[in-house]
Amino acid sequence: MEQTIFAGNESYKKIDEIFAKLSPKKIFLVGNGAERFKPIKNILDSSGIPYVGFNDFCPNPKYGDVQKGITAFVGSGCDTIIAFGGGSTIDVAKCIKLFSALDHDKNYLEQKYSDTKIPFIAIPGTAGTGSESTSFAVLYYNGDKYSVAHQSLLPDYAILSHEVLKTLPLYQKKCTIMDALCQAIESWWSVNSTEESRAYSKKSADMIVREMDGYLFEGSDEAAEMVMLGSNYAGRAINIAKTTAAHAMSYKITSMYGLPHGHAVAICLPKVWSYMISNIDKCSDERGKEYLNGIFSDIALALGSSSPQRAVAKFEALLARLDLPSLKLKNEEDLNFLFASVNVERLNNNPVSIDKDSLCKIYKKILPF
Repeated sequence: MEQTIFAGNESYKKIDEIFAKLSPKKIFLVGNGAERFKPIKNILDSSGIPYVGFNDFCPNPKYGDVQKGITAFVGSGCDTIIAFGGGSTIDVAKCIKLFSALDHDKNYLEQKYSDTKIPFIAIPGTAGTGSESTSFAVLYYNGDKYSVAHQSLLPDYAILSHEVLKTLPLYQKKCTIMDALCQAIESWWSVNSTEESRAYSKKSADMIVREMDGYLFEGSDEAAEMVMLGSNYAGRAINIAKTTAAHAMSYKITSMYGLPHGHAVAICLPKVWSYMISNIDKCSDERGKEYLNGIFSDIALALGSSSPQRAVAKFEALLARLDLPSLKLKNEEDLNFLFASVNVERLNNNPVSIDKDSLCKIYKKILPF
């Protein structure tokens, strides 16, 4: 399906234009209602269209959170869904849309999905996940991370209103922008990358690297607008190419150590990249190691470095400058939990093969004892 994206100054005002096309009768509003979304709520209030709010879910949403949302949505009589918030909020809304037409007495994750045709508008509240432009969602079931994928999860409309980023805590800004940068890099080297996805990856990395300081430390509206768009480009890139080993290795770090996702994946990426540079002969991308070396060099240039090795060092220096330190493993048992948690599918997206022994060695570099 085609998605319509609105970006730029006060793009949230495009909601009126969307309503004129959709003619919603009642809206299901998924989000936390933070003060920074007040202008958006004001438009909803002035539209005269009734809405029902749902915010009973946690970051890194659980299956039970989605169940509560489905119950609320099905009983509300709403015909349109709007999500405003971070990646978790948008993921919850996606699952509510997809699962609402399924058998509620069975496990949603085990059923066959189909498009519910429910109009869906996503308004991201962070510049990080790009979830507003992807056709998959993440939730946790019995402590394990699950990816739900279906073409109907892609929102019909995405509104990139950078004004909502202004009051985010600095640490959250750092974590989310690093998540977007990691997505841009991973989708760039993914075995599934295409000419289109690599173009999105390059645009994303260029924007984020150029505008990062202005966004994080100078309060620049122009930088915030570009970072929001750069994050969206990263989302569009991973929607095609998917993420790779760094993301696969990060998820359990988040759940075990309480480290935000963007922070967790950022400490994984340079160690994975360093491993791949040193083991290029294990290239699993059918386009070959010469092609992959070229991709690594292109990514290095986007990061302002003359070689992949220097780009890895520059990335690690960036983590230090942003005060995003690594953690230490508590014990060998934690290492085993991390190792067992890795999503094999995402490892298959990686352009250099990683065997079990190498996976453990990389984890020990990410989280040394």
